[in-house]
Amino acid sequence: MAQKKIVLTGGGTAGHVTPNIALLPYLKEAGYDIYYIGSKSGIEKQLIQDYKIPYTGISTGKLRRYFDVKNFTDPFRVINGFFEARRALKKLRPDVVFSKGGFVSVPVVRAAHSLKIPCIIHESDMTPGLANKLCYGAAAKVCCNFPETVKTLPAGKAVLTGTPIRDELFTGDREKGLSLCGFTADKPVIMIMGGSQGAVAVNKAVRNHLNELLKDFQVVHLCGKDHLDPSLEGKAGYKQFEYVKEDLKHLFAAADLMISRSGANAICEILALQIPNILVPLAAGSRGDQVLNANSFAEQGYSVVVATDDLDAKITETVKEVYENRQAFKDAMAKSSQKNASRVILDLIEKA
Repeated sequence: MAQKKIVLTGGGTAGHVTPNIALLPYLKEAGYDIYYIGSKSGIEKQLIQDYKIPYTGISTGKLRRYFDVKNFTDPFRVINGFFEARRALKKLRPDVVFSKGGFVSVPVVRAAHSLKIPCIIHESDMTPGLANKLCYGAAAKVCCNFPETVKTLPAGKAVLTGTPIRDELFTGDREKGLSLCGFTADKPVIMIMGGSQGAVAVNKAVRNHLNELLKDFQVVHLCGKDHLDPSLEGKAGYKQFEYVKEDLKHLFAAADLMISRSGANAICEILALQIPNILVPLAAGSRGDQVLNANSFAEQGYSVVVATDDLDAKITETVKEVYENRQAFKDAMAKSSQKNASRVILDLIEKA
C-alpha cells in the first residue's frame, strides 16, 4: 500500500504555523509523509525546519485592501508562486493539502485545486481573512473556531473544530511552574501574557497595581522582548520573563487565572486548558478580530473582556471578580465543543 502524503501550508505569522505544528504527531501516527510549502523567507520556514519536515519555498505577495505601491508588483509574485506551488505539488503528488491561512497559502491552495488535490483550510478568527476567502472555492471543508463563523462560511463546507493545540501544553507540572517563579503553594497565581511582542498597556496596568494584586495573588508576567522592569527583579510574589518556550506548559499548570490578549491561538490554548481568564483585545492595528474573538468567548461564558483603555482602572476588581467565580468559567469551558480539534481535523483529512 502506497504511503499517504500531505502538504501543509500557511505562514506570515506564528499563528499561521503553530496549529500545523500541533497536527504533526497526529499525522505521523496516522501514517502520513508530511511536506510543507511556505514562503522563501517567512517565519514558517524557520519554525518548520526545527521539525525536520521537507520544505519548499515559493514566491508570495500580500493582497491588500488599501493603496500601497507593492499592490502593483505583488500580484505578479502571487502568480509566480502559483506556478512554483503547482510544480512542487506535481512532484510531491500529495493526497491532500491542509492550509492554515496567510497569504502564502493562496497560491498553494489554488494550485492544488487546479490539480484536483482536495484541500482543507482552517480559519482561526471570527471574521475570515482575505487569504482564506480567496480559497473558499477550492476547499473541500473550512474549519473554524467560533460558532458565529459557521454561518458566514460556504454552505456545506463549514466545520466547527477549534484550533489544534500542542499536546505538550497538557503535560505541565504545577509544582515545577511554582518553582520556576520562586512561588509558594498557598497563594493563587495570575499569569499575564501579552503576545510575543508583549503588550505595553497590559504591562503598565499590571505594574501600576502590582502591590494591590500581590496582597492576594502571586503574579507571573510574560512581558515581551525588551519589556523587563529591572526595578522589580527579586520582588516577592512577582516573576517576570521576556518570553518562555520550553517551560510554558509548567507556567500554564501553575496559573489559576490569566490576563491575555485575545489572538485566536492564545485563547484556544486557554480554553483547552480551562483557565479562568480576562481578555484584553488588541483593537488598533488589526482587523478588529481580537475584539470579536474576545466577545465570542465572553458570550459563551469562558471569559471576561476588558478594553485596553479600561484595564488600568479595572484590573484589580476584575481579577477578584473572575477568581471568585472561577468555577463557573471552568464549567463553561469544560462543555465546549471547540476542543479535540486535532482529532476532528485529522478525521476530515482522512475523509478528504
